[in-house]
Amino acid sequence: MQQVTLNVEGMSCGSCVNKVEGNVGKLNGVESVKVQLSEGKVDVAFNESTIDLGEIKGAIKDTGYEVKEEPTEEVGPGCSCCS
Repeated sequence: MQQVTLNVEGMSCGSCVNKVEGNVGKLNGVESVKVQLSEGKVDVAFNESTIDLGEIKGAIKDTGYEVKEEPTEEVGPGCSCCS
């Protein structure tokens, strides 16, 4: 089982959450999907031998939202005004 958190742009309401969770959740191999609307993130747990990350990203894009590349892990303050 693999777990990832994707940064997704364009989600703004409960309907967006339902669309993403519904479309990704119905994919064969996806165990769970949870949208964090306020943070613009989607947590996905999936069986990597059944489905790959590209297919999951594709389903999100097909729903109408943009998947951004994962941010690099930062050490220290997370915003530019604090550094």
